Amino acid sequence: PDVRAHMGITDGILRISVGLEAIDDIRADLERGFAAV
Repeated sequence: PDVRAHMGITDGILRISVGLEAIDDIRADLERGFAAV
């Protein structure tokens, strides 16, 4: 936790890692994820 705080990484940070996928698939996944929150 101390290292994360030093780097400015807080619990409110959202990290998205995307590989080679169709943009429509990525959008659909994000929409489903945000709808669940």
